[in-house]
Amino acid sequence: MASMIKFQCICLAVLFALGAMTNQAMSRRLPDASISEKHKQWMARYGRVYKDQEEERQRLKIFKDNVEYIESSNRAANKPYKLGVNEFADLTNEEFKLRNKFKSHSRLSTTRSSFKYENVADVPPIMDWRMEGAVTPVKNQEQCGCCWAFSAVASMEGIVQLKTGNLISLSEQELVDCDTNGGDHGCNGGLMDNAFKFIKQNQGLTTEANYPYQGTQGSCNTSAAANPAATITGYEDVPANNETALLMAVANQPVSVAIDAGGSDFQFYSSGVFTGACGTNLDHGVTAVGYGVDINDGTNYWLVKNSWGTGWGEEGYIRMQRYIDAPEGLCGIAMEASYPTA
Repeated sequence: MASMIKFQCICLAVLFALGAMTNQAMSRRLPDASISEKHKQWMARYGRVYKDQEEERQRLKIFKDNVEYIESSNRAANKPYKLGVNEFADLTNEEFKLRNKFKSHSRLSTTRSSFKYENVADVPPIMDWRMEGAVTPVKNQEQCGCCWAFSAVASMEGIVQLKTGNLISLSEQELVDCDTNGGDHGCNGGLMDNAFKFIKQNQGLTTEANYPYQGTQGSCNTSAAANPAATITGYEDVPANNETALLMAVANQPVSVAIDAGGSDFQFYSSGVFTGACGTNLDHGVTAVGYGVDINDGTNYWLVKNSWGTGWGEEGYIRMQRYIDAPEGLCGIAMEASYPTA
């Protein structure tokens, strides 16, 4: 399991005497009454209810700190992405990190696995599998740490559509409940490769409608699981630490990728091409569903589908900088990519 990287967001403030504080500096301070009202509006929007007034006071303080961090970040010059107040705004960054339960593994084998896109010579300059009808609407894993299941299902939905012409929303809950003997642990984490192995052995997955998502782990519904709607023949790993190889794969189908999503900027990402600081302690499974070039400044990016609902990021997606000066890619996106075969 990847160990969580501990981010420290240190704000250096210059202390002024109250009488010497400028009007500009005063305008950047958020009145408590304003923050309190914003917090109540936020609570109503996201249906947040606290157990007592003490917890609400504690969460208000965290909310205030986060709002100030977001607004300070958005004032920074030359930053190509923006942060926003989302459903994670009353969580500390440490609490936020605990939501991510991806189980990373090290590819230590010296035997190179097959990679069918190795000799792809020509790839389109941009790709968006949403426009090709190969991506289902953004889903929400909620409090369950099963990002691995959503990542695996999204890439499987993609290859099934490309092979059959039918876009079918498949069941993450079947993986959460039933894939328990191959190293995956439901809401406590898992790995996309293990999910692909289970799907092949199980002769497919049923539909989301037949086995709907519950946000918790339960007993395997063997009756629902006995009615697969789609199958795969296996999976392949993309050569590690190679964004060019990843590009070849994503040019041909949606690909499951693991990233380090534990930073504060990732927590509050709202729009733009994400270039923020992040490590390579892989803690979250997502799906690369395309790539492109930003029209504003020409930055290359990966188009990534997340599983935190449409209220996060760009309607549930993030554009992450592509081709950084590190072989593992931004946030480790090129370290442990894989895709199902069909």
